[in-house]
Amino acid sequence: MTGTTDSPATPETAGSGASFERSTADIAREHIHLRSSVGQPAVSPNGVHVAAVVATADLEANAVRSQLWLDGHPLTSGPTDSQPTWSPCSRWLAFASRRNDDESMPTLHVMPIDGPGEVRTVCSMPDGLGDIAWSPDGKWFAFTSRTRDERYSAKDESWQSPRKIERFLSRLNGENWVFDRPQHVYVVAADGTGLPKNLTPGEFEFGGVSWLADSSGLVTAGGAHDQWDTDLAEDLYLVSLDGVRQRLTGGTSICAAPAVSPDGAHIAFIGQDDPLTYPQNMHIGIVAVEGGSHRWISADLDRTFFSGSCAQAPVWESATTLLAVAEDRGNVHLFRLHLDGRPPDRILDGPHVVHGYALGGPGTDDLDAAVLATVRSQAHHGTELWVNRGGTDDRVTNISADRLGWEKLAVPCTDGSNDIDVWVMLPPDHDAGGSYPVLLNVHGGPFTQYGESYFDEAQMQASAGFIVVMSNPRGGSGRDTAWSQSILGPKHPSHPGSGWGTVDVDDVVAAIDGALARYPSADANRVGMIGGSYGGYMATMLAARYGDRFQAFCSERAVNNLLTEEYSADIATFFRATHGPNAVDDPDEYLRMSPIRLAHDIHKPMLIIHSENDFRCPINQSEELWITLKLLGRDVTFYRFPSENHEMSRSGSPVHRQMRAEIILDYFRQHLAPH
Repeated sequence: MTGTTDSPATPETAGSGASFERSTADIAREHIHLRSSVGQPAVSPNGVHVAAVVATADLEANAVRSQLWLDGHPLTSGPTDSQPTWSPCSRWLAFASRRNDDESMPTLHVMPIDGPGEVRTVCSMPDGLGDIAWSPDGKWFAFTSRTRDERYSAKDESWQSPRKIERFLSRLNGENWVFDRPQHVYVVAADGTGLPKNLTPGEFEFGGVSWLADSSGLVTAGGAHDQWDTDLAEDLYLVSLDGVRQRLTGGTSICAAPAVSPDGAHIAFIGQDDPLTYPQNMHIGIVAVEGGSHRWISADLDRTFFSGSCAQAPVWESATTLLAVAEDRGNVHLFRLHLDGRPPDRILDGPHVVHGYALGGPGTDDLDAAVLATVRSQAHHGTELWVNRGGTDDRVTNISADRLGWEKLAVPCTDGSNDIDVWVMLPPDHDAGGSYPVLLNVHGGPFTQYGESYFDEAQMQASAGFIVVMSNPRGGSGRDTAWSQSILGPKHPSHPGSGWGTVDVDDVVAAIDGALARYPSADANRVGMIGGSYGGYMATMLAARYGDRFQAFCSERAVNNLLTEEYSADIATFFRATHGPNAVDDPDEYLRMSPIRLAHDIHKPMLIIHSENDFRCPINQSEELWITLKLLGRDVTFYRFPSENHEMSRSGSPVHRQMRAEIILDYFRQHLAPH
């Protein structure tokens, strides 16, 4: 493959102390094979069993295979089993798969546990099944699925009628067009009799399912009012089994991921009160099941309770307490929240990231009497299933090997206002007296975080001989709201900040300076930088403003022109929530913050990587940068990946992820070799 090598580096390119002996092809293959993961824990209501999903990459088949595990051992053979869901009696386990004559058709199945019987198919849905929930009386399943317009019944696209676009946010990265196949809530009889019934037909989308305690209906969330695509508000809705829909919240907030309390009196959810300000920390809200005003019970902890690593609804522990996760300076911890508004209590100490959690057994405030399952990772170890019974926390899977760990630093902000969390990963057998090339990584978002989690990108780069530096600059998550909102646009109507490309850039430069000062083996003359999405924005910005500090850059799935991004992305028109004015009223404000305007100042080599089906940061963002740099006669290399979207590095095909890894490692080995 172009841009890869299977031969070890020569001594002249390896450099003192650098671990360049292994080929990039070997490291890239290992990078893919070590991506096995555990997720979606589910505890049986009686607390006896714990199910989970184990996913593994299959390079030969170019696929990711998933199967159900029970109590730490394989239960199904896969290859597409997911979403384990227990029956109220704990005897049956439901799951999603593709087990019919058409293996591309998603299906819902039920299998017996601890008793006789066979796996039976409940229903099939052409556009998948999500949010599977078994009713408390055991008679129904509720789930979400997309409902296709009849235009999709044409034998191919050349026969389809044209799409009539009337709303913003009509297309979604990874899903393509969604306005003519909105996500709806369905119910189907649990015994497999009858066909699925759509409870929320029409143009509006809904997500999240939580049954009422008496099984008479369910609660879901969505924007089901005429201005949803401009005011961005989302509400909770109570939907009866005959499809009558009642709005429960006020129409001016974001209310998502509902969870009905076991006594049926309250609904917990994740949300915020100002949809037109992003980012801000999301909190746990409570509203009565009959609707009305809501209140926030997590406000004493100024952290976001919606994490990219664990995007699930809160879990009720009793009628007065519930569990939820929050990001905290690189960690994602599990907290107990109290209905009376007492400050949250952190559960399970230590540096880690929670990726999923579930509760079973007796309903009580005392975790020692319940069974708590969590999926957690640490910097040196991938996700594993842990089960807490009687106060003893045991790991019940062992699918990941111990790898390299982080060292964490606190580096002062350049303006002295705070400090920045910085993580450094050293290569294997690091020699403190050696000299190593350095790779600075900047995360996307910007409202997300690096931290105490297994990150295969860092493992790959460190294994290839680089000292890896990561940080959480201002604008990211895991900190207080003021930290995340510091780079909102200076013209933002309610929370003006300094805008993108200001203190965030200063923080990243301070982070790399702090790491270089802390580690003498880090060669300040051999520093490269890589970032994706907003991190790609930062790559282009740093290349223009601090090119003398770096030897090479990789800008991946970047946004380079904020003005054209606002007109072409799947979330077009959303950026006013971050930057302030909309692009029609103030295009100059969007151009002012765009790194493409600084391209004349880019003189160091630039690697550009982009997926051709990326709708979040469409490929024109990289095309604009590539054309500009080529016209300027600069050193620029552009790789386009077909059939991939914005998530290619995380969930793309295994073969493409291996190719990408080789391209990146080869590029930086070439450009960061000793002079």
